[in-house]
Amino acid sequence: MAALLGWAAGLGMGLVAGGRRLLRAGGAAEQCLWRGISSAQRPKRPLTAYFRFMKENRPAFKEKNPEVNSVDLLKIIAGAWKELPASQKQVYKEAGKTDWQRYEEQLTKYKAQLTPAQVAALKEERRKQLARRRSLRAKRELAMLGKPKRPRTALNIFVSEKFQESEGVSPTARLKKVFDAWQKLSASQRQPYLQLSEDDKVRYENEMKLWEAKMLELGREDLVRSKKKRLRKKPAETAKAAETARTSLGKKAKLKLKKAEE
Repeated sequence: MAALLGWAAGLGMGLVAGGRRLLRAGGAAEQCLWRGISSAQRPKRPLTAYFRFMKENRPAFKEKNPEVNSVDLLKIIAGAWKELPASQKQVYKEAGKTDWQRYEEQLTKYKAQLTPAQVAALKEERRKQLARRRSLRAKRELAMLGKPKRPRTALNIFVSEKFQESEGVSPTARLKKVFDAWQKLSASQRQPYLQLSEDDKVRYENEMKLWEAKMLELGREDLVRSKKKRLRKKPAETAKAAETARTSLGKKAKLKLKKAEE
């Protein structure tokens, strides 16, 4: 059933997948609550000078620019902060000093009441939170850079095609019904989906080659598959090099076979 839920997430079933993510995200926090304390009780860090400026001036900027969306509004505010004289920025920095002093006092009291087990639990919770944030940032970055979508399996394609047609009281029940139908298919009935999957693999590899070449041009070697790193060559040169390598390997294989026969 866990695998079925995984396929549901892959198909974009936000309700099921979102619920699972919520449970995972809340797991560490629940463990801390069970120990008598939660990271939610930790004193909140004061706003930085920039965020204090943004919170104070956002309504005025919104009133002046009623037609812009939230993202563009933030860009406008960021630009205004960048152009703000150092003396005015200092006003916001000074305003936060009292808050920081109060925060440090509250934080000291908060830490003093923790047991070693609670400290360890909160550290683990924080580690998982940071890992989730890094993962989300990485996914957003790859989406912005246009990384090709991974190829779908034959089962993925079948489920995607049949899920909406199936009946069931819940997404999980419908998914199970589609999965059962897949298991009952004969080899010949599965063949079209297997072929579609193979075609999708070819699509993925072709798109990845172009995308990785682009990443190399941008200096993002870190995003290129470690076993697939290639020098910046023209397509014709790359094809010629590959053909030369195949020919060389073929000759070596023939020589080994000849020696074995002797």
